[in-house]
Amino acid sequence: MTDNKTAIAAATAATATATTRRRRARLLIPAALAVLALTATATVTANAASNAASSSSKTTHVATAQQMAGAQEHRGGAKQLKPKAMLDSWLRLWNGDYTQAQRIVSPDFRIHAAMMDGSDSGAIRGPEGVVGWIAQTRAAFPDMRFSMEVRPLIDGAYASVRWTVTGTYAGGFPGAKAEPGTVVTFTGTDTLRMKNGKFVEYWVNSDTLDLLTQLKVG
Repeated sequence: MTDNKTAIAAATAATATATTRRRRARLLIPAALAVLALTATATVTANAASNAASSSSKTTHVATAQQMAGAQEHRGGAKQLKPKAMLDSWLRLWNGDYTQAQRIVSPDFRIHAAMMDGSDSGAIRGPEGVVGWIAQTRAAFPDMRFSMEVRPLIDGAYASVRWTVTGTYAGGFPGAKAEPGTVVTFTGTDTLRMKNGKFVEYWVNSDTLDLLTQLKVG
């Protein structure tokens, strides 16, 4: 009898212990799930914040780049021409389109040339000086036309172009014995230095002897 009571008591205790464990398990499982849910939520929130920060940073960089580009364009004025386009404008300038001067000739523009009248080429400065020099040259050959003889060579800040010019002599050239109406043709090479989208320095090498021969100077 005593043994039966002992067995019953042991079974009752075991049942109570198992029940208690099941209750604890039921309490712990929701708690663990809650912790996992909070952890997942925190991770998602952190990732979202990181992505938002990254997106904001990219947007800021893009906006900054656009602002810098806008500021540079504002400082530089109109969009700068490429060297080939600058040379095209240079030939148009010599062909009588004086509006090209302000676009491509720097106010600090300097000329290195042997002037036919013996004057100092260094006195010719800026767009206005260049236009005046070209206009004076064209006065003797009003229809003079420059064209590229060889494709231009461009090396960094320097551009060089070989040209041919043809024009009808109108008279007035010192020492010339050729009759007005004489058509002359000669060649030359222009070398120019570029800076900030404009020409700042110029070297010219032309076949002056050929020109003087055709004009019968001597």
